[in-house]
Amino acid sequence: MARKSLIAREEKRKKMVAKYAAKRKKFKEEGDWDALDKLPKNSNPIRLHNRCRLTGRPKGYIRRFGLCRVKFREMALDGKIPGVTKASW
Repeated sequence: MARKSLIAREEKRKKMVAKYAAKRKKFKEEGDWDALDKLPKNSNPIRLHNRCRLTGRPKGYIRRFGLCRVKFREMALDGKIPGVTKASW
């Protein structure tokens, strides 16, 4: 489980990206790089990092499910993810 502070920081960044999205787009279209430079660093979507929805783990993230590999495997084996089965041949 990731530290709560890291999960909270990531949530704060998501809110800030959403808040400044329109301004960023407008400044980019106008080519106003000085105004774009004055926006907060965390309003840049590049600074977001994908994290597991359940644990907050930053590595081994599977985008399609929004889970880390560990939780994905546990849930798939328990049959909690529809349409996912263990491969056998």
